Amino acid sequence: MDPIAKANRPGFATGTWLFVRVLAVCHAAAFGSFWVQERGLVGPSGVLPAGRFFEAARAQLGPRVWFEAPSLCWLFGWGGFLDVLCAVGIVAAILLFAGRAQAPCLAVLWVSYLSLVSAGQVFFDFQWDTLLLESTLIAVFLVPWRLWRADRGYEPPRLARCLIWWLLFRLMVLSGIAKLASGDPTWRNLTALSFHFQTQPLPSPLAWYANQLPAWFQRASCAVMFAIELVAPLLIVGPRKLRNAAALAMLAFQVLIAATGNYAFFNLLSAGLCLTCLDDDWWRGVLRGAGTAPAAGAAPRARALPVLLRLFAALSVGITFFLAVTAVHRSSYRSPLVRAVAGAVAPLRSFNTYGLFAVMTQERPELVIEGSNDGTDWREYELPFKPGRTDRRPAWVAPYQPRLDWQLWFAALDQPENNPWVETVCERLLRGDRAVLGLFRTNPFPDRPPRYARVVRYRYEFTDSKERARTGNWWRRTPLDFYLQPETLP
Repeated sequence: MDPIAKANRPGFATGTWLFVRVLAVCHAAAFGSFWVQERGLVGPSGVLPAGRFFEAARAQLGPRVWFEAPSLCWLFGWGGFLDVLCAVGIVAAILLFAGRAQAPCLAVLWVSYLSLVSAGQVFFDFQWDTLLLESTLIAVFLVPWRLWRADRGYEPPRLARCLIWWLLFRLMVLSGIAKLASGDPTWRNLTALSFHFQTQPLPSPLAWYANQLPAWFQRASCAVMFAIELVAPLLIVGPRKLRNAAALAMLAFQVLIAATGNYAFFNLLSAGLCLTCLDDDWWRGVLRGAGTAPAAGAAPRARALPVLLRLFAALSVGITFFLAVTAVHRSSYRSPLVRAVAGAVAPLRSFNTYGLFAVMTQERPELVIEGSNDGTDWREYELPFKPGRTDRRPAWVAPYQPRLDWQLWFAALDQPENNPWVETVCERLLRGDRAVLGLFRTNPFPDRPPRYARVVRYRYEFTDSKERARTGNWWRRTPLDFYLQPETLP
């Protein structure tokens, strides 16, 4: 390449600087939100005790357990050490945000969060948990390898930046392909958004208003969504004007999703990935209007162990390209080689395929847990953010993730025998366990636990504007069946 052209090539120091800060905020939210729920979810008397899981895994897997469920808990235990992991994660996130020891902090964050994911079991079965791990592992090579000197903006290694763009490309394109490949007619006829706003796990207050929009607007929005997911990512490697336009379109898409739904730190992290596509010249133009434009000139280049970076890039791109192809051609997963590769990298949760809402949920079943002392008068245990009373307005909760609320949404779509932990929740409530009670918004039996507990499955729907004006209700609900029949302690 011509040295002059190479010198004039736009840099990406500003977008990278912002992405690393976004990554730090996401980690702080992830560790912090789990910390306040940890005892109720996986504590000794929690819903799925981590100690019981690790002991069963060791008994079943033997020496392979270190790889199948990688976690520092195998070295330091799983009692108070989970609190230590959360504290270390928050401290490392703060240092990362401050620009101190960024590469070591990212390595610590990756190891610590992977340890929590293994301990958290089904409560960490979310694509943003794997996206956070994969982003963090790549970001280790994106930042300067310095121990303490503050990061004031460095040009990232080109290969590391390409890995971040490859992650963003896969995240967007595979999400679009998954919707079309699923065969779901609501995606193919562009009616999916007519159901999405009221059936998504934790809608925001704006979701109610979005649900009132006319059918033609929902179809048009769905078409725009496919254009952003399937076309915009192709422009990442195009001319800078097209790349910047594509990045802004994907960024606006994440803002709109976050405005109508609570997806923990997923949209924030996805938006951070988009920021890395905006070059320094674009940022100078934007910040110049605010009077804070950085000085022109190339930022110092970050050094990130080039040999190790090349080896990691070859491994990462090879594995993720292979997995992406199998995600598109699902029949290839029957191949023993495909299953072997997928099984080998799955425990690390850092080489992933993506595809949220491949099949649109058209109805919203909800599980409502109730208690009673006489088997006649039943009172509800309300969760913090899921629909309960019909007059409760949907809440803003992201980037915090109430993991029991989320997992109960999935359980309602399935059969109780596939979710035995729901019965464990009822058993803990019958015992008055304080840790599990802490996961709920209300305790209708503050003096002593009830004698009976049951789980009723309801169908919830948003009200329309006339019904809400008349009743003040955001929801209407209809009982469907008993998810769990009334039970009591032996």
